[in-house]
Amino acid sequence: MGHDLSQDAEIWDDAYKLDRAHVFHSWHAQRNLDPTEVVTGHGVWLKYGDGREMLDFTSQQVNVNIGYQHPKVIEGIKKQAELLCTIGPDYANLARGRAASLVARRAPEGFDKVFFTNAGADANENAMRAARLFTGRDKILSSYRCYHGNTGAAISATGDWRRKPNDYSRGHVHFFTPYLYRSEFSATTQEEECERALAHLEHVIQFEGPDTIAAVLLESVPGTAGIIIPPKDYFKGVREITKKYGILMITDEVMAGFGRTGFWFALDDYDYTPDIISFAKGCNSGYVPAGGVIMSDPVAHHFDDIVFPGGLTYSGHPLAMGAIVATQEAMEEEHIVDNAYTIGKDVLGPQLTALYDKHPKIGEVRGKGVFWAVEMVADRTTKEPLDDATMKQIVAEGNKRGLILGVHNNRIHVTPPCVISADEATQGVKILDQVLTAAGC
Repeated sequence: MGHDLSQDAEIWDDAYKLDRAHVFHSWHAQRNLDPTEVVTGHGVWLKYGDGREMLDFTSQQVNVNIGYQHPKVIEGIKKQAELLCTIGPDYANLARGRAASLVARRAPEGFDKVFFTNAGADANENAMRAARLFTGRDKILSSYRCYHGNTGAAISATGDWRRKPNDYSRGHVHFFTPYLYRSEFSATTQEEECERALAHLEHVIQFEGPDTIAAVLLESVPGTAGIIIPPKDYFKGVREITKKYGILMITDEVMAGFGRTGFWFALDDYDYTPDIISFAKGCNSGYVPAGGVIMSDPVAHHFDDIVFPGGLTYSGHPLAMGAIVATQEAMEEEHIVDNAYTIGKDVLGPQLTALYDKHPKIGEVRGKGVFWAVEMVADRTTKEPLDDATMKQIVAEGNKRGLILGVHNNRIHVTPPCVISADEATQGVKILDQVLTAAGC
């Protein structure tokens, strides 16, 4: 017998009560959740259910690159909805073809084919599937400091705590990537960190057996793990090692792609070409769920006469494709990627760095574009991470002052939409300054 909706009559217009009664939230114990109601948004601002206008320094899941309620994206979705709301992946569809073309043009030369997925996790799933089928090998190497999604192989490729209760997929090996602030290699310079991290990777490959390894999977900029900016030559070194051993290289651009670092793809700043690129989030700012895999021509053509054993009912969903087309066109027309680069270079970078001199519990500031981390420590000498209670207080103090802050372990992630203005970015940093003072940092 179905659920009797009459029991909801008294709370039918109460978002909070409906949520607590029926919504099961991700990544949380459910009992004591206290979610905030969001009514609408515009640009870099969200309107809460209590009427407050909040400056968003998170882009939610670091995905709302074009900002909230962008009129061109809304119009693109409306037009597609009026024309055709849904069609299966076996058909040709203009929105799907245009979206694939616009995404592929941002990849390096020789990347012409796009396989669409529903999000970043299944993008990484299918990137790994393609690599395994192309090479005939099983193992995937990835970093301990990474996050690739919450599906079977993607969570096993992930390095952080979320892998441990979900680690059922075979063939995953982890290694350490560069992170000079907390170096695993006793390095004192970025050059040393890069050189030693590359030597470590090659040793892992040699000990695992190169002929067992399908691909090395790396985020172009590790996001959830701490917005860790790789040394300039690291990816070129990884590319040389993978080619040496006949291993594919998969670059995860799910979080860092489509303007987040001030480039269309973060890999554009590192002068190398992988074999496969995964993407999601910023491709259409999450207006309709979408992700995908961009395959280099050799990988794509491998499946010209061999069935690719992967597919999704909503692969290339027309509404998602309409949102991608509108987002890509608006970002180019309005120079939104350039804006993200400028905001990082001229506003967020200098102003967040200036906070370091004022607040002794800031251990390091790092980032580019609109992708920054402020790492908080109890002591700069020992680098002991700041305690969880203080980090929660930082979020609460921001909320009091109209600023939405994202915290991951002992780090404040400053990741506003790419459309943020210089004045709005400055306003947010000024509030963050007040927040850190109030929290005793």
